[in-house]
Amino acid sequence: ALTRRSGNGVSDFLLLGFSAHPERQPLLFGLFLGMYLVTMLGNLLIIMAIVSDQHLHTPMYFFLANLSFVDTCFTCTIVPKVLANILTQRHAIIYTGCLVQMYFFMALALLDDFLLAVMAYDRYVAICLPLHYTTIMCPQRCLLLVATSWLCSHLLASSLTLLMSQFSFCASHAIPHFFCDLLPLLKLACSDTQIFQVMMFAEAALSGVVPLTCVLVSYAHIIHTILRVPSAGGKHKVFSTCGSHLSVVILFYGTVFLVYFQPSSSYTADTGMVASVVYTMVTPMLNPFIYSLRNRDMKRGALLLNMPPS
Repeated sequence: ALTRRSGNGVSDFLLLGFSAHPERQPLLFGLFLGMYLVTMLGNLLIIMAIVSDQHLHTPMYFFLANLSFVDTCFTCTIVPKVLANILTQRHAIIYTGCLVQMYFFMALALLDDFLLAVMAYDRYVAICLPLHYTTIMCPQRCLLLVATSWLCSHLLASSLTLLMSQFSFCASHAIPHFFCDLLPLLKLACSDTQIFQVMMFAEAALSGVVPLTCVLVSYAHIIHTILRVPSAGGKHKVFSTCGSHLSVVILFYGTVFLVYFQPSSSYTADTGMVASVVYTMVTPMLNPFIYSLRNRDMKRGALLLNMPPS
């Protein structure tokens, strides 16, 4: 039996994940658990360091703290269920739980998109318009940018989740993925999904292409400004600061586009799972290292956590 029926006729789902490779289960469990712990510890340390150090109460670190918080929530939405499934070999997830997981996955992934664009805009203002930075990136505007990002991401995620909840799933309810993602669920639906796919691509353009365009335009201006800096040391400092953010953007958007910017008919489970591991586990784990290890301000903030109160 693939599923069990609930009272309203909607079935539970089975998250098959990596069950096709039982010999790899112990290795995958150890690998995912390690990445999960590193992600949680690294992002929580960033948040605590920023909160504890007054010198880090700036727009750039305010946005970084929000990104770390989102990455922590994002990881908690996916990885604990994956670890439990591997450990217990029970792959069932209730229908409501599947939709809730899909909702928070989409909302937090979209929020990552928007925050990366906001951070790129912050770097653009700091480098290209330094004399106006404190005026443009005032606390009220920073709060507005973050609040707008939260609102837009949740509105977009809720619209797709509500549409998905109207579908019937009359075929096999075994999802060849390790979490309730959009495309694997869409392939199981026996309802007409044309409107959903149009909305999905429209939202992908709105939440993916628009923020990415903002990032690219910001960095085009930043690079143009850097090239006019006479000091080689000044160029290196700016490039190292922006390079961290740009590497996260490339890694995150590259894997997301690989999965979602294609027709659902050409989606393959293996490609989807590999790409999903990158943006659900690897990218949130790398963010603390990319943004903080070579950052002297963050190191000072981390040291303050270990100092006894004066």
